Amino acid sequence: MSPLNAKPVSARVLDAAIAWQLSLDSGEGNPMAREEFAKWHAADEEHARAWRQLGMLDQRFSVASGPARSALLQSRDSLRRVRKLGSGLASIALLLGLALFAGERYGQLDYWLADQRTATGEQRTLRLADGTLINLNTHSAVDVRFDEKQRRIVLQAGEILVETGHNDARPFIVETREGHMRALGTRFLVKREEQGTRLSVLQSAVAARPESGQDEQILKEGQQVLMRHDGLGPLLALNPGADAWTRGMLVVDNARLADLVSELGRYRRGHLGVADEVADLRITGSFPLHDTDLALSALLPTLPVAIERHTPWWVTLVARTEGRDKP
Repeated sequence: MSPLNAKPVSARVLDAAIAWQLSLDSGEGNPMAREEFAKWHAADEEHARAWRQLGMLDQRFSVASGPARSALLQSRDSLRRVRKLGSGLASIALLLGLALFAGERYGQLDYWLADQRTATGEQRTLRLADGTLINLNTHSAVDVRFDEKQRRIVLQAGEILVETGHNDARPFIVETREGHMRALGTRFLVKREEQGTRLSVLQSAVAARPESGQDEQILKEGQQVLMRHDGLGPLLALNPGADAWTRGMLVVDNARLADLVSELGRYRRGHLGVADEVADLRITGSFPLHDTDLALSALLPTLPVAIERHTPWWVTLVARTEGRDKP
């Protein structure tokens, strides 16, 4: 089976597979780590499929896969430099990128080739030519498409906060695969999610139009909506602290522990999981995003959980038991 034709795997599983490969290839994996890898590999067919795809790449590109993978992981400019080395190596780099990322729901190739992007755990603020400020959250990517008729931002992955410049008559539009969002002199959030694109209006208003729709719906300050390709979900009240990530914090109010862990996992590499028996515990609080280990430790005095660390890339929250009160 060609890796280019393999059934796609999710970004989280792919990240975990790469982390395990790096850990095991380093020669530092202890018997416990190898045992945990075996459990991970056997736990889900998707895990085995991701590992199989990586193995096929290593067999096919054993000499060049290291430089090619490094080039892809560094930046689009690095990939361009690799291409300059020759068509053979360029093809390897391209095939490697396709095999690792083709078919993944959020378009990882679009992420790597975007005009501006952030790595996992990184945040960045851009000031555009019209004075607009764009905050990129972790693992986010945008293309900037300004012309004489409009100012257009294409969100390829992740999440952005937009503060539009006001001294420009051209319409300002944020585009995703699910549709278009036209700013009406405003400050708002756009986030790519598994189910679609979430639009949250912090100030003023935004006109949203799904890709297959003809009519716009105006969202006002304090409202949010999930946009799918074929329509908009119900209008909901804005979550408290929705933009707290721009200040390096995650704010939750009576959130499921599993949802909190999933969100923290966006800011670190590898696997961050939660055992089923504690997944539905509820938590309220503020947690630092730039030190996710500290955020996890902050859970211990409040919840009956412990932290299991098998490798730096494989961390799980489990039920606290006698003799396992500390990570």
